[in-house]
Amino acid sequence: MKKNVLIIGAGGVAQVVVHKCAQHNDVLGNIHIASRTVEKCQQLVDSVREKGSLKVAGELQAHALDALDVEATKALIAKTRSQIVINVGSAFVNMSVLQACIETGAAYLDTAIHEDPSRICETPPWYANYEWKRRELCEANGITAILGIGFDPGVVNAYAALAVSDYFDSVSDIDIIDINAGSHGKYFATNFDPEINFREFTGTVWSWQNSQWVSNKMFEVKRTDDLPVVGAHTSYMTGHDEVHSLSQNLKVANVRFWMGFGEHYINVFTVLNSLGLLSEQPVTTAEGLEVVPLKVVKAVLPDPSSLAPDYQGKTCIGDLIKGKKDGEDREIFIYNVADHAEAYQEVGSQGISYTAGVPPVAAALLIASGEWDVQKMANVEELPPKPFLKLMNEMGLPTRIRDEDGDRPLNF
Repeated sequence: MKKNVLIIGAGGVAQVVVHKCAQHNDVLGNIHIASRTVEKCQQLVDSVREKGSLKVAGELQAHALDALDVEATKALIAKTRSQIVINVGSAFVNMSVLQACIETGAAYLDTAIHEDPSRICETPPWYANYEWKRRELCEANGITAILGIGFDPGVVNAYAALAVSDYFDSVSDIDIIDINAGSHGKYFATNFDPEINFREFTGTVWSWQNSQWVSNKMFEVKRTDDLPVVGAHTSYMTGHDEVHSLSQNLKVANVRFWMGFGEHYINVFTVLNSLGLLSEQPVTTAEGLEVVPLKVVKAVLPDPSSLAPDYQGKTCIGDLIKGKKDGEDREIFIYNVADHAEAYQEVGSQGISYTAGVPPVAAALLIASGEWDVQKMANVEELPPKPFLKLMNEMGLPTRIRDEDGDRPLNF
């Protein structure tokens, strides 16, 4: 039984994580939050106390930490006696935090693939460039490291694993569709870290088609689907984390990721990108100041966590899966619908943060119970999906399925 959780990061997703950990601290034990800005961590502590989220009395503390500093991270893990580390900080710190966990014996969880600040869209599969290089080290040291355990990647990986094991004899296509049909009322904003958000869309769009990597440009390929609750929406093929693991681990011929964008977002993004304002490479101003354009844009946009109070509407995220069952063609859609206003009422965050923040806490509970304490590195599709999805149902992100028998909840 592992317990005591260190949460790294203090943004909108971290807010959800800390509230959900507090709601289950009878199992997870003491909770510690760390980021470069200790004041942000303290705000999360105060939020938990204001909502009375702690299930039982226990430690809930804020700490200052530069998570790129492996030794400092190791020291904080030891000081807090944390056996589970949930990394919801910037994707730039993944490898540092993972190394600290390997050296201290703590379980490691993250919600996004590692990124090098100076590189965008590396050679696929992206996991092989960083995290997967530590697979043998994790297994040799008995370290549980679960990669990409947000919603997408994360829950959608579990949906794919469930479909492959329970609903098909063979699967030919996995299309992950992410639609945010909500509105935050701002002229322009991103739903999570603008720097990470824009980096997803300024490089090559990689997909897995006919069992090989295919490259496209952003907004080059689109589709329209009539989805449950949110209705008809257009989405665009986008490069994304889960394509890089599902394609290798499930041996499916076609794996693609689709994200919905409104015309306004596309127009603003296109102008910013065309002007070079989304570049990760530094430039020098006439005054001799060296700046990174992308970081300047991030600094002037609304903080994603500030969007939560006025956010209305719903998200629909799921897997459209095609294949064969008993010799017949079959198509199913496994999905979740989340509500922005309900998320804010419960934990003070908007729905995008909620869908990303609940899954790592469910995974932490499964590590604590031993069911997912696999003592090696794994992507979500390599783990038993049903215990995880059962917890998702109980924790606020219920799974539904639409197939030839209709649209209904999935119970586990």
